[in-house]
Amino acid sequence: MTYSILVSDELAEEGIDILRDHAMVDVNTGLSEDELVATIENYDALLVRSGTQVTERVIEAGKKLRFVGRAGAGVDNIDMNAATRNGIIVANAPEGNTLAATEHTMAMMQSLCRNIPQANASMQAGEWKRSKFMGVELNEKTLGVVGLGRIGREVAKRAASFNMHIIGYDPFISPEKAAEMGIESMSLDKLFTKADIITVHTPLIKETSHIVNEKTIATMKDGVRIINCARGGIIDEAALATAVKSGKVAGAAIDVFEQEPPKDSPLLGIPGIILTPHLGASTVEAQKNVSISIAKQCLEVLGGGDAKYVVNAPIIPSELHETVEPFASLGERMGRLMIQIIEGRVLNLEMIYGGELATLGQSTKLITHMAIKGLLDPILRFPVNMVNAAYIAKDRGINVSETTTGESAGYKNLLTMKVTTDTTELVISGSVLYKGGARIVSIAGYTMDMVPEGAVIISRHLDRPGVIGRASTILGEHQINIAGMQVGRFQPGEDAIMVLNVDGDVPESVMEAIRGMQGIYSAKFARI
Repeated sequence: MTYSILVSDELAEEGIDILRDHAMVDVNTGLSEDELVATIENYDALLVRSGTQVTERVIEAGKKLRFVGRAGAGVDNIDMNAATRNGIIVANAPEGNTLAATEHTMAMMQSLCRNIPQANASMQAGEWKRSKFMGVELNEKTLGVVGLGRIGREVAKRAASFNMHIIGYDPFISPEKAAEMGIESMSLDKLFTKADIITVHTPLIKETSHIVNEKTIATMKDGVRIINCARGGIIDEAALATAVKSGKVAGAAIDVFEQEPPKDSPLLGIPGIILTPHLGASTVEAQKNVSISIAKQCLEVLGGGDAKYVVNAPIIPSELHETVEPFASLGERMGRLMIQIIEGRVLNLEMIYGGELATLGQSTKLITHMAIKGLLDPILRFPVNMVNAAYIAKDRGINVSETTTGESAGYKNLLTMKVTTDTTELVISGSVLYKGGARIVSIAGYTMDMVPEGAVIISRHLDRPGVIGRASTILGEHQINIAGMQVGRFQPGEDAIMVLNVDGDVPESVMEAIRGMQGIYSAKFARI
C-alpha cells in the first residue's frame, strides 16, 4: 500500500529520505490554514514542526488523516482534542533534542562561571582587562538540578565529570533511584539553600511557575548562579533581575523567556546575565534526530503499529467500550483527584479490581493505564496516555501493581486506587452505578456518593457543630458558590471528611483561611 504524507514545515532530509522509501511525500511549507484545509484531504499523515498550526479545521478536513507528527517535543500547535476525537494519532519526538539541550546547559554553566561572553565582547572592543573577568571553577561546587527527567539526568552525568557534587529534586524520582545516578535527592527548599549553581529542567505547570522567585532566592547562598534552559516562566524574571543587580545572585544564564521574543524582559541589559534566543534544541544533530524519529513513527502507525511517543490517548477497541470505557474514565478521574490531595513523592500505585471487574483479565490494563494518566498528567510537561503510562511510571521509579478480588463492598463492580508515597498512604474507591454514572464511593475509608467532576474542596475535620458552617461562610464571603456537599464519618464527634463541590477555582488565600479554622485538620482544592 502506498501512503501519502505531507510535510508542511522544514524537516531534515534524513527523515524525509526514510519516508520516501515507503510513501509518496510532498514537502510544501508556509501554507496558510485555508491552503492546508484545501489540500489535507489527500493525505494519510501530516508532519510538522512549530510553524504549522494544526487546527480543528485542518483536522476535520483531513478525511484520510491517521497520523500527525511533531518533529520536536512540544505539541502546542496541534489541536489535541480534535485529533483524538477523530481517531488521529498524534506523536512527537521528545528525545531527539535531549543531548542538544544538555550540552547547551553545560555551555551556559561554563560561560557563566568564566564570564566568556563578556570577555569576548571586551576583546572585540579592543580591550585587555583580564582582572575584570575573574571566574570560578566548577570543581567541588554543588550543582542543584531541579527536575530529573531525561535532560536533568544527562546534565547531572556531565557535571559529575567536572567533580561537582550533584543534588537534585524531583517529586517522582525516589532517593534510591537518584542515588543510582549519583545524585543526592532532597526537598526543593533544601536544594535552594545548599546549591552553588542551580539549573532547572522541569515542565512549566502550575506547580513550577515562578518556583525561583523573590522568596526562594532569599533562601539561596549569596553568590549563587542560576540557569534556565527549560521553559520560560519557571523563573520570575523581575525577581532574578533584581537579585543579580543587588549581587545576591552572582549571575544567570537564560535561554527561555516568559515572553518570546523577550522585547521587554527585565533581564535585558544586565551585565551579569547571559542570554541566548531559545537555542537549546538548535543543533544540526538534534534536527536530524527529531526528523528521523518522527518519520519512523509515522510509517509504523500507517503500517498498523504504534508510535513510540504517542501524546494523545488511542481509541479503545469498540468491543471493550461498554464494559471498560466508563471505568477507564473513572480511573483517570480518581488518579487526577489523588495526585492533588495526597502528600509526598509517589512510590507505589496499586489498582484493585473488585466484583465483576476481577474477571476482565488483561483488559484491566486499559483502566490501570488511564489511572496512571490521571495521576501523572497534571504534573508532567508532556501528556501521558494508555500507550506510554506504564513506561513513564517505571521511568520515575513508581511501582504499579494490579490485584483482583471477589469482594466489592456491595457494589457490582468496585475500582480501588491505593497510592503510597514517602510520607503517607491514601485509598480512593469508585464504581459505575449505571451507564455513565460514575461515583467515588470512598476516600480514606469514609463512605460517600461523589460525582467525580469539576472543582472540589476536600477537608478533614473534627465532627463538631459549626465547623462546616464556618467553612461555608468563608466561601460565601468570597463569592464562591457551593454546588454540592458530601460528609463522611465513622462515629459522631470524631474525625470526619467533607467534600464541597464549588463552581470555580478557589484562591489559595481562601484555602488558607479554611485551613486556619479551629477544627479543620487539612483542606485541599482539586480540579478533576
